[in-house]
Amino acid sequence: MTDPRIRRVRPGDVPAIVGLVEELAEYERARDECLLTADQLHEALFRDAPALFGHVAEVDGQVVGMALWFLNFSTWRGVHGLYLEDLYVRPDQRGGGLGKALLRALAQECVARGYARFEWSVLDWNEPAIGFYRSLGAVPMDEWTVFRLSGEALAALGGVDG
Repeated sequence: MTDPRIRRVRPGDVPAIVGLVEELAEYERARDECLLTADQLHEALFRDAPALFGHVAEVDGQVVGMALWFLNFSTWRGVHGLYLEDLYVRPDQRGGGLGKALLRALAQECVARGYARFEWSVLDWNEPAIGFYRSLGAVPMDEWTVFRLSGEALAALGGVDG
């Protein structure tokens, strides 16, 4: 069963999605780290072989929520999974089921395509999101620690002279 408020992202949605990503970065107390441009997002979503995919929540013709995702792969299961990079619904639109509808659309993608997993990360302090995800049956992967290389450390490890 699909929710008519949820659909796949279209090229004309890109500016609205960039705005939502910026709002999410502000909420996550990291607005200065968000450097996304409309050109970058358009290229990632709509190039010949995209590596990023998206769904939007639309109310009264306005994009008010989004889910951006990409494929990962489980070597143990031998099939792809879906990794949710960003989920965001504008605060004035929360409580109406849009977040759950976006997640349901992605879960439907997984089931329809035979993907083994649907995963995402959440900040430890984001108790409202954690409670919401648990209410859907999602479980934290407490035994795993996320590592990241970026900036100077990435350049140093990936450098030609390394």
